[in-house]
Amino acid sequence: MSFGTIRSIVVGSMLLASTTAFSQIVDICPDANSKKALYTALKTALTTARQAANGGFNLDMWGTVVNRDGVVCAVAFTGGNRGDQWPGSRVISAQKANTANAFSLPGLALSTANLWEATQPGGSLYGLQFSNPVETQTAYNQRAEFYGTDKDPMTGLKIGGVNVFGGGLALYNSQGKIVGAVGVSGDSSCADHNIAWRTRNLMGYDYVSNGVGAGNSDQIIFTGGPTGGFGHPKCGGMEHTIVPTLTPKSVVAP
Repeated sequence: MSFGTIRSIVVGSMLLASTTAFSQIVDICPDANSKKALYTALKTALTTARQAANGGFNLDMWGTVVNRDGVVCAVAFTGGNRGDQWPGSRVISAQKANTANAFSLPGLALSTANLWEATQPGGSLYGLQFSNPVETQTAYNQRAEFYGTDKDPMTGLKIGGVNVFGGGLALYNSQGKIVGAVGVSGDSSCADHNIAWRTRNLMGYDYVSNGVGAGNSDQIIFTGGPTGGFGHPKCGGMEHTIVPTLTPKSVVAP
């Protein structure tokens, strides 16, 4: 199945009465009538991405989308229920989305994987991971039965949090405009990055204009060679062998 076909499936699953562009939905963090559509698109893309070869443990995943203001727009999971993936990864996915959005710009995309080396002791950004704490009331609100659904209690609120390992990527529309970010968690951090990369591609928001990784993207850079201070360790599996096949999926905006 081609990526074009998959993207058509994702868009078709949004159940919109109109042909409103998905980029417009993310840009405004949709109103109540559109939240279900955004949730459905995220869940479909996340599930499809998770089913591809990503290395890691092949576990079910959590995913979160935030808009440019850091407001949670949608939360989803790939399993049959909220207990089929690590419960702690729900908030981590939101942290990753918040981080990728908070530290990316129109002209410079930084994935959460790009922040690992710089935030270690002695690194140029050491301490960054302790800034912008998670809003715990938002993260652990009541009504757990709604976690990961279109009614997730984080939706419409700011989560905060900084996460400095793989799984968070800024979202750029076809004009190269940053409109928010996606965060993925539930497997090794390297597999999380791969799944997030695939998810962003399926959603059509990988028009990255500049970054510190391969091809001027926000691709993960594994330590063991030149990193420019933006490296990330390998995770012990085959995740790093997947990354070279992912690099072309990020389309550089003209």
